Amino acid sequence: MVIAAQPLPLPLSRRRAARLRRLGPNWYASVMGTAIVGSAGVALPGPAHAPRAVLAAFWALSLLMLLVLLTARAVHWARHRDQARADLLDPAVAPFYGCLAMALLAVGGGALTAGRDLIGTRAAVAVDTVLFSAGTAVGLGAAVAVPYLMAVRHRVAPADATPVWLLPLVAPMVSAALGPLLVPHLPPGRPRETLLLACFAMFGLSLLATLLMLPLVFARLITAGPLPLSLTPTLFLVLGPLGQSVTAVGKIADTAPGVVPAPYDRGLEVFAVLYGVPVMGFALLWLALATAHVVRARRRGMGFALTWWAFTFPVGTCVTGAASLARRTGLPVYGLLAVGLYGVLVAAWLAAARGTVRGLLSGELLAGPRPAPAAPLSGTGRTRSGAVR
Repeated sequence: MVIAAQPLPLPLSRRRAARLRRLGPNWYASVMGTAIVGSAGVALPGPAHAPRAVLAAFWALSLLMLLVLLTARAVHWARHRDQARADLLDPAVAPFYGCLAMALLAVGGGALTAGRDLIGTRAAVAVDTVLFSAGTAVGLGAAVAVPYLMAVRHRVAPADATPVWLLPLVAPMVSAALGPLLVPHLPPGRPRETLLLACFAMFGLSLLATLLMLPLVFARLITAGPLPLSLTPTLFLVLGPLGQSVTAVGKIADTAPGVVPAPYDRGLEVFAVLYGVPVMGFALLWLALATAHVVRARRRGMGFALTWWAFTFPVGTCVTGAASLARRTGLPVYGLLAVGLYGVLVAAWLAAARGTVRGLLSGELLAGPRPAPAAPLSGTGRTRSGAVR
């Protein structure tokens, strides 16, 4: 018989501090996933719009979540600096710093789309200006710093590649898609043209970086097999740069007339279709592949984890991308696609939000590893799997 010592319960204050210690940057994915429900709903074509009040409520909720998380993470850095630094040196955690940038950008952009009716245009422009500037700075920094750390400090192998590696590279693409919203609010002339072309440059930066990283992810799937069950939802992250890039070129083309000289404005309009149609086709292919992997993982016992938020924001970018193509081409099929994907987005948000609330109430999401049992008494041993024999 094995007798394990029972650890003494920690005081409440120490338990709260221990949970805060494990509050990582991956939590910002919940902000992104909530904000995109409002923004994507506004982008839906014609009569498919959801009630504006509901979309504004989603934006307000995402703003509240962002403020709470920024405060909690600031406390985390102040009280648990060693853990925060360890996260930067952990190849499984460091890429999630791209989520901080995208959370700032998503809430900022949502202020001018879903939130404008709630707070007014002037306040929405002010909020977006602050959050867009901060999110773009953080995103560009992460796009350089995280790959640098992966090269010089992290120790990774090809079999370690996951779609999470894309996160810091997608952040500039989110800036490219949301920056055009601010262009009309700048003085005419050089300021508008500078911001719009900066967005186009960030589109290229993120696209080319993604094209370098994505083959590693696909090769890992083919050569090393499916991802671990808890990481399987991250396959949906690949949809992020695809859908967001289609959205970005559409927004840039919409804003170009009167901002960039002819014939470049017309060239951007043509490019938005020539680029958007094939990329959206590949996004649908990847959506089918990722869904098949998720169905397989569920059959093998995949439970809820924070990675379920990967079902939200990337799908939302495909909604806005399809809606952009629907307006540009006039084809009903893209409108139907946008509406169908929005239904998937809402269902995914409900599932992720439900699991997150339950995990927070139970304490499981911020709980640390369970304490190892005491060493068995003499005469017993353990196999390499941990079973007592």
